[in-house]
Amino acid sequence: MINIDIMHQTNLAGLDLNLLRVLDALLRERHLTRAAKGLGLSQPATSHALARLREHMGDPLFVRSSAGLVPTARAAALGPKLRSAMLALAECVTGMPAFEPRTARATFTLSTTDGSFVLVPALLEQLSRMAPGVDVWVRAARDEVFAELARGDADVHVGPIPAGATAPGIHTHPLFEEEFVCLVRADHPRVGASLDLDTYAALPHVFVAPRGTPGGIVDQVLAKHRRKRRVAIAVPQFLLAPFLVAKSDMIVTIGRRVAETFAALLPLRILEPPISLPNFMTQLVWHERTEDDPAHRWFRERIMNAVPDTTKRTKERVRSPRR
Repeated sequence: MINIDIMHQTNLAGLDLNLLRVLDALLRERHLTRAAKGLGLSQPATSHALARLREHMGDPLFVRSSAGLVPTARAAALGPKLRSAMLALAECVTGMPAFEPRTARATFTLSTTDGSFVLVPALLEQLSRMAPGVDVWVRAARDEVFAELARGDADVHVGPIPAGATAPGIHTHPLFEEEFVCLVRADHPRVGASLDLDTYAALPHVFVAPRGTPGGIVDQVLAKHRRKRRVAIAVPQFLLAPFLVAKSDMIVTIGRRVAETFAALLPLRILEPPISLPNFMTQLVWHERTEDDPAHRWFRERIMNAVPDTTKRTKERVRSPRR
């Protein structure tokens, strides 16, 4: 009887195992230059490695075409087995499971406020293309966001965080800065081309109060002008507010990105507030327990990539707003 293990050892004895990294990269990229860049090698070094692989395996492995490198039947058959072997080797070296988006089956819980409206559609577009087996549960943010992350009730949080607020083991990353605008219905009888302070204070307001308590940044700024507003209705979620405004004479003060989206769908007008309201920063927040996990790191990167200006908007954080 032939000893298969001995045969495998004999076949591997003359092979530089680093060449398998090159083959794996070429199978994934189908392009010599891109594979070399991903490996941190020069193009000639990668080409030389491919020549050694061809000699060892007795097969051309790839043929050139106008679209790049096309694997031979043998190389194509090797691909899935080689990818599994590389992932298993990475797991042995790092001590934690490797994460392969295209074949992964995972569920992430995202705690959020207004940020979900801006980010989630772009996030899901990425997941459907890159990781079809990854699911997301989006839940409304609770009062104790940091505790929620520490307990594992949520994997990440997206939303404004009060200036200076932190807790042991909490990590944050700024996603985008937002400014306040006002929404009124398109044919509002009391609002012209712009808003003055008297009209703004006199109009009935929709107040977005996720925690169900009165008072927000608008009330604080109005108080400095010795004014008060009437809150005609308080709602727990910002998505309801534009629909209420479109059917009434009420006004809502809300983030610009949300306002612009609904103004394109409903008979609404966007106006600048007659008072100076501070901008606010939407943050990505996670706990130390998931900091180094490959799957969680990959998911956080997808959230960051869902906003085009993620790395550009790094202005000073401001107070978490309540409208």
